[in-house]
Amino acid sequence: MTTTEIFLIAMMLIFTVPWAAWRLARTDYWAPLVVVQIIGGILLGPGVLGAAFPGYYDFVFNPQVVGALNGIAWWAVMIFVFIAGLELDLSQAWAKRGETGITAGLALAAPLLLGAAAALILLQTPGWAGPAGQPWQVVLGIGMACAVTALPILVLLMDKLAILREPLGQRILRYASLDDIAIWAVLAIILMDWNRVGRQAAFLVAFAIASWAMRRLMQRLAEGDRWPLMLVWLAACGFAADWAGVHYMVGAFLAGAVLDHRWFDQARMDLFRDHVLLAFMPVFFLSTGLRTQWDVGGVAVFGAAALLLFASVAGKLAGVAVAGRILGWARGDAMTIGWLLQTKALIMIIFANILLDRQIITNETFTALLLMAVGSTMLTVPMVARRLTRRSVEIGT
Repeated sequence: MTTTEIFLIAMMLIFTVPWAAWRLARTDYWAPLVVVQIIGGILLGPGVLGAAFPGYYDFVFNPQVVGALNGIAWWAVMIFVFIAGLELDLSQAWAKRGETGITAGLALAAPLLLGAAAALILLQTPGWAGPAGQPWQVVLGIGMACAVTALPILVLLMDKLAILREPLGQRILRYASLDDIAIWAVLAIILMDWNRVGRQAAFLVAFAIASWAMRRLMQRLAEGDRWPLMLVWLAACGFAADWAGVHYMVGAFLAGAVLDHRWFDQARMDLFRDHVLLAFMPVFFLSTGLRTQWDVGGVAVFGAAALLLFASVAGKLAGVAVAGRILGWARGDAMTIGWLLQTKALIMIIFANILLDRQIITNETFTALLLMAVGSTMLTVPMVARRLTRRSVEIGT
């Protein structure tokens, strides 16, 4: 077969397996399609499909096909991260900065500290730190992975739970928005290349000037012209950030964060994001699954995932509980908010992919983080749905 034909076989697998499992198993309550697609990527990777059918796996996912898939995955995830940056609205967070700062700070710090402690435990044995990772980078990276809140998936889950437009949902969005900025700021620190400090300083200066010019230009253009220019801006920022040694994903997030989401029709932007999730992001999930490995032993990887899941969930719930006590929240709000803010999935997977790209963590650490992200996200809807039902009954009575 030609490479094109094998590539199309791979694409059929990527889109068929998760969708069929989602529909036939009716997992939407505890695992939305996006989560099933992530699991599908793991199952189609070397640890499962590759182990069961090594000849078939090597035939379908040969280097030429994987290279083509990676190109699609890079662009898809850049667009997704760009939209996440674009949709950040910090006006409400600033208007209620006291409450938002306390909650977001504790919701980030507690799981980060527990995750860092878990990382220190893992580093007592070999196989978890990448060849280019300094101990502080590995510890901070794993800790931050445990603290991440996946804002785009959080929006999807809150919409499913019918609380997105309610006051509770808007509060949670404020907290998650601040944490989203902190995630990328910490990532930039971890990725700081001291051999290219000059390039990075030049990037920051050039980006500030270019952002000012782009904002002025966007304001003068009709919306129909803003969309293609948006993609040019995204590619340019990604290239410049990667050239400077910061990473193209940080550039993609910054490219969106400096623009105003009000310049784009919200319904069209929602549809654009949904199309990216439907048509392109499954390829990213598959390319993520291809990077999972179990070389330090399956039991060890699952044990590390369980440890990180505990640090992530317990830290987030504890941090939000302390914030609720300080701010005098109504009974039950802290647990509901804590469970929603521990949603991981996409952003944490992107974060872990970047750490793996830079060889700060190993494939085994990446696999454990990926399993942790899937587990934490699958817990969210069942835990929150019960609490919301109880909350509505208490309010009604």
